[in-house]
Amino acid sequence: MRRALAAVAAVPLLFFAAACGSESPPAGDGAAGVEVTGQVGAKPTVTFPSGDPATTSSYKILEPGTGPEVKQGDQLIVNLSVWNWDGKDNALQGSTYDNNTPETLPVNDQLPKMLREGFTQMKHGGRLLAVMANDLVTPPAGQTQPAEPTKVFVMDVVGTPPKPLAAATGEETGETLKGVKVESPGGDKAPTLTTKTKEKPSKELVVKTLIKGEGEPVKAGNTLTVHYTGKIWGTDKEFDSSWGRGEPASFPLAQVIQGWQKGLEGVPVGSRVVMSIPPDLGYGAQEQQGIPANSTLVFVVDVLSAY
Repeated sequence: MRRALAAVAAVPLLFFAAACGSESPPAGDGAAGVEVTGQVGAKPTVTFPSGDPATTSSYKILEPGTGPEVKQGDQLIVNLSVWNWDGKDNALQGSTYDNNTPETLPVNDQLPKMLREGFTQMKHGGRLLAVMANDLVTPPAGQTQPAEPTKVFVMDVVGTPPKPLAAATGEETGETLKGVKVESPGGDKAPTLTTKTKEKPSKELVVKTLIKGEGEPVKAGNTLTVHYTGKIWGTDKEFDSSWGRGEPASFPLAQVIQGWQKGLEGVPVGSRVVMSIPPDLGYGAQEQQGIPANSTLVFVVDVLSAY
């Protein structure tokens, strides 16, 4: 599912990706004199030392936490705040506390070794301070890596995501969307979506529940795990499918198109819905990677988890 990533999400994930594979020795109990105030569970305040920014990466466990231990391989729900440490403005780049959309981070080789070491010494409810400088970045052989500003992260470990369902579960409702056909083969097999029709699409968002789940209703600030297929109304052209890729997709609901935000809020976990999304709640008047301008989009979606 293509989505517009919020800046606060993109900044850390891009930097983490650049740092993967580095074998620079991590430094615990450091963090270069940066001071953090405020309670875990709320947006922190950071005070920087005077002078130039640190050039050596380090971390410090500010609060160890009191919940379950963090283990290698865990998926962690983390509230994070990130600053550019330039020795001048030291500007806050963003915080998940500002829009109530925590990140989900894997404690595996996708994270720098330094962060893996820090997290695995903590428990849920803990707070980690990390200074990430360019010594973490190992450019590919024969290539130069543009210098990144030194970044300061404060990360609060909220917990781990719930295990998602394999597929929609519950009672079939008998609801249908005129002009669209959905065949549900049962079990965890992908439904078949057909959007070849001469019917005119609605100019409004239309959401029909095919299977009503028994879980908690989706909330606006949730992160979802879903399976879905997307096609263009009238042509039966598929442009995206998590079922086709063989794995579900996870994302904050606030970061997807308006049709998804409005259509999935309030839907119980475990449900299967079909949505007809008009252009103004989809991709609008701009062509998007093979999706013609002003297209009405049709999605069949299984809501597998929400947190």
